[in-house]
Amino acid sequence: MQENLKIRPYARLLTMLGDQLIKDERIALIELIKNSYDADASWVKVTFENFGENYEVLPESKIIIMDDGEGMTKDILSTKFLNPATPGKKLQKQKDDKTKKGRIIQGEKGIGRFAMLKLGRKIDVFSKTLRDSFEHVLRYDFSNYDEDFLSLQNKEKKLKERKDEKTEPFFLDELDVVLEERTPQIIVEKDIILGIKKYKQPAKGTVIEISDLHEGWTEDKVKKVANDIMKLQSVFDEITNKNSDVKNDPNAFFVYLYKDKDYKNYTENYIENLSFLIENRAVLKIDDGFFNAKELSYTFKLNGTPQKLLLSAPELRGLKIFRDYFDTVLNPSLFEERKIECGSFYFSFYVFDFTPKAPSKFRLDDYDKETIRPHRIYLYRDGIRVYPYGDPEDDWLQIDTFRGTISAGDFLSNDQVIGVVKISHKENPRLKDKTNREGLIDDGYATTDFIKLLQVFLRYIRHKPYKQYQIDNKRRETQKQIAEKQIISNFEILRDIVKDNKDATEKLNEIEKDYKAEKQFLVRRAETTENLAGVGLSVETASHDIMRMMGLVLTNIDNLISEIMSVNEIDKETLLNELNSMRGSLGFVHAQLKDIQLLFTSSKQRRRNINVKEILDRVSKIYKNTAKKANVSIEVEEIPGSPLVAKTTDAVLLQVLLNLFDNSIYWLGTIDVENKKILITLDGENCKLIFSDNGPGVKDSDLPYIFESFYSGKGEEGRGLGLYIARQLLERNDYSIDYADLSSDKKLSGANFVVSFVSEGK
Repeated sequence: MQENLKIRPYARLLTMLGDQLIKDERIALIELIKNSYDADASWVKVTFENFGENYEVLPESKIIIMDDGEGMTKDILSTKFLNPATPGKKLQKQKDDKTKKGRIIQGEKGIGRFAMLKLGRKIDVFSKTLRDSFEHVLRYDFSNYDEDFLSLQNKEKKLKERKDEKTEPFFLDELDVVLEERTPQIIVEKDIILGIKKYKQPAKGTVIEISDLHEGWTEDKVKKVANDIMKLQSVFDEITNKNSDVKNDPNAFFVYLYKDKDYKNYTENYIENLSFLIENRAVLKIDDGFFNAKELSYTFKLNGTPQKLLLSAPELRGLKIFRDYFDTVLNPSLFEERKIECGSFYFSFYVFDFTPKAPSKFRLDDYDKETIRPHRIYLYRDGIRVYPYGDPEDDWLQIDTFRGTISAGDFLSNDQVIGVVKISHKENPRLKDKTNREGLIDDGYATTDFIKLLQVFLRYIRHKPYKQYQIDNKRRETQKQIAEKQIISNFEILRDIVKDNKDATEKLNEIEKDYKAEKQFLVRRAETTENLAGVGLSVETASHDIMRMMGLVLTNIDNLISEIMSVNEIDKETLLNELNSMRGSLGFVHAQLKDIQLLFTSSKQRRRNINVKEILDRVSKIYKNTAKKANVSIEVEEIPGSPLVAKTTDAVLLQVLLNLFDNSIYWLGTIDVENKKILITLDGENCKLIFSDNGPGVKDSDLPYIFESFYSGKGEEGRGLGLYIARQLLERNDYSIDYADLSSDKKLSGANFVVSFVSEGK
């Protein structure tokens, strides 16, 4: 026999929807305020009535939420407001319908109103529309039930006649909720002052009174509520004057917090203080940011200067965080093809320097730091905040996780970067709130793509613009010191002052001697470190071919051993061919290692006149296979006249040329052009070498930094040492390397470097 059954939820579903599903009282209040926003309210008044001095909950305590929204009809209250998971707002969002004021609906799950039960067990809802003559009153009184609606706490009260006396859970439809209509008493037209502003309260809106409150309120918690209210809409819009006329905007939305009749402005002057710090203390201001999901590009203003960055740009592709994730998206030939699933979004970020060595114009005192620290990177959907993103304890972009597990120096800290990311339902329909309001649902790749796009951009900001800022600081420090001459001058001044004091003169001479010895030691150590770093980079380049050849030799040996083991006699000619093949491979390895050996500095190396073409031929041979695989041609042009000769060591020339080759082949590999080319021009008459390619060239923003240590345009694929070491080695020989800034020195359309072998002493 078949029987049709109905799903009948227990009343404890209300506890799960309200008390358990909503994280805390702060989120519960925000949910109710967001409902007022959806109702087109221009203001909301939240009153803590009859609380103790420190907001202790008393028997007569109430929380009252009042708004001037559109209000609810009797039909809405009886058929929608009482029913969990109503689809009305969801359907409205799917149709892209907006409110009368043009707002995008925030709620869609139909359970936010049950946040009331997170606050208290007794609820009175008063609501009225302009069209209604009556004020509607909806009363919940669950104060006589235990927490899970398993029984009545007052045994003498009966909800309904029950068939037996044993305790059984109540069903949802067994709970009585009273709805009445009456002559308007609460929602009537009148003047009302909120904060310092006077409003005309219309004869419409909603008032929710919540009593029989849960314990746990304190003034500190209410202050946090005030902060949440302040951040409900983006504080950065007002700070950066994007909505400078917001107070005169008919769609503006304000929330006022009261304790009885006293207005509590716990965030007074907070916006002004934060605004001052962003304007005057932020090292980097990234405004008007936009990620274009169709074009796969970031556009933004960096300290006022427009920038554009393609997701496929080498600066991003070289970052490990990019390679670990997006290579699967942008290299469909290697992986299953899929597109980035999140949509376009907007962003603004502000980066501060919390270190004590920050320049005075950017330096923060303790009060400044405490103003910034409560903020993080907030997420807003259609103008309203998505919780808990932006809370100090929330690490939704995994910044602290990366700093702890990868490298603290590779990422901006959560403290020093604040900002906002804005998404919309229209552009990002797959970025949805979790039911418990604890962030976004991980819906396929959409949410992960979105977060990774932000992580990659923030890593780029740390790796490049912030690194440039640090280099500039370092240069300023160096300029301040103008070290050697000023120190020596000071020694002479002191010597003249104490010339009549024998003991002081002897002590001063001792200090000067120690200083010079220490300086000489540090210089030697720096030179040794730079040499070893250069050797390491160069050996890495040659090691690929060496390993490949050694692999072939080992394979030939294994094949030969197998053949010897499998036959009684081995053919002499076959053996000779195998040995000749191995001899050729080992000869190549020997030649490569011989060249590499020249890179190691020793006391036996002396400067001598070297024909640069000879060293260039050796390096070209090292890069022959690498260039061939990359479809890059290498051409050497000798200007008629004297050969180019440099008085230096083989090691210096090898390291300089190896680094130039390595850079050019890398950057040529980042672009899609025909006839990729490296041209090396040898000009003996003018004693210079011009190293050119037709790659993307060096960006103007990178030019001041390309010879600095640990600065690289390659992302984390580059160590930022190649050009730095090349310049250091050449300068020790009174030579130089610079980026070509003269038309006569620019041979190809890409990067052009000029190595001058003219000694400054000539």
